[in-house]
Amino acid sequence: MTNPVIVEVTRGGRVESRHRGSAIVVDADGKTLLSFGDVDTPVFPRSAAKAMQALPLVESGAADACGFGNRELALACASHSGEREHADLAAKMLAAVGRGETALECGCQWPMDQNATIALAKSGADPSQLHNNCSGKHAGFVCAACHLGIDHAGYINYDHPIQGMIRDVMTDLTGAHFGVDNCGTDGCSIPTYAIPLTALAGGFAKMTSGKGLEPQRATAAKRLVEACMAEPYYVAGTKRTCTRLMKTLPGRIFAKTGAEGVFCAVLPEEGISIAVKCEDGTQRAADATVAALIARYLDTDADTRAALMAQANRTLKNWNGIEVGTIRIVENQDLR
Repeated sequence: MTNPVIVEVTRGGRVESRHRGSAIVVDADGKTLLSFGDVDTPVFPRSAAKAMQALPLVESGAADACGFGNRELALACASHSGEREHADLAAKMLAAVGRGETALECGCQWPMDQNATIALAKSGADPSQLHNNCSGKHAGFVCAACHLGIDHAGYINYDHPIQGMIRDVMTDLTGAHFGVDNCGTDGCSIPTYAIPLTALAGGFAKMTSGKGLEPQRATAAKRLVEACMAEPYYVAGTKRTCTRLMKTLPGRIFAKTGAEGVFCAVLPEEGISIAVKCEDGTQRAADATVAALIARYLDTDADTRAALMAQANRTLKNWNGIEVGTIRIVENQDLR
């Protein structure tokens, strides 16, 4: 199946680039409301699945034992920008189980936020694992392991008990297969599994509705989603799409991006779950598409929908501030 062109980038009145992609929207029961492109071929969700991967932290009792609130739980689901607040909170999470940065196995990374990188460079310090955009998630893994009395060393490996718990959780949520044969290695070194967008959207539908889940898992899932909506800055950061979308209508939108053009979103009150994949892996196209789909299915006022569509259809400016083109959703009934 050929994926349709969903986003165009213009310059000087002409289309300069086109992005193809696929998307699916399901209701609280997992019933498909909208689907276009190839939603059945497996893709790697990457960081879009972090809220699912954080479930063992809550279900094990580790989050409560450590006294974690919404900020810590949001950071456990985050692809944060490495700003000072993010790095400090990741360190605080590790300290709750008597561990430090050396317990992390995600690798060192310069902050994604430019200002944070400049400040760090000016200080003469080197980037650390705490600045890695996945440090909150990894801190959650370490905390869960310590609480359960499991040696956290090697927690990034396929055969570590923490990764086994994550596979069990994601199998329950999505109904997809998680094994060595569809496993790759994510940027932060943990396993990532190729699954269809249909399964990914269905998994988030279960997380928000609780339907088909054991009560403990349903409660934990709701808690994580609500934590992210309550603390969107700790899910991403300054000027990041996930944070901006969730701040557009606080408490009504959950949004989580993944690498290579994957994006998931949930509208809990409407019982709507969305999964998007941009074929060429371009984030700008995934950002625009998910914003347009949220605008279509969110039950809200015209001004809020317009604000969301303004995030989908954006003006491009050069370094002199001159308007040179646009990023726009293709005139397509599916996205409007």
